[in-house]
Amino acid sequence: MLNTPLQMFLVMLAGWMNEQQRAANAYLKEENRVLRELYGKKRLRFSDDQRRRLAAKGKALGGGC
Repeated sequence: MLNTPLQMFLVMLAGWMNEQQRAANAYLKEENRVLRELYGKKRLRFSDDQRRRLAAKGKALGGGC
């Protein structure tokens, strides 16, 4: 299956990158939980600039907007 050292390296690199992405997602989820604890059920009010920035990031992720 993995015939060359390059193939093995690429598989290891992909696994490491996947783990880094999982850690980043876990951090962001926990950050959101903390913010919800701070603000409770109150609706968050975003400025137009903040909404634009969030929309741009969501679109890059493939969010349907």
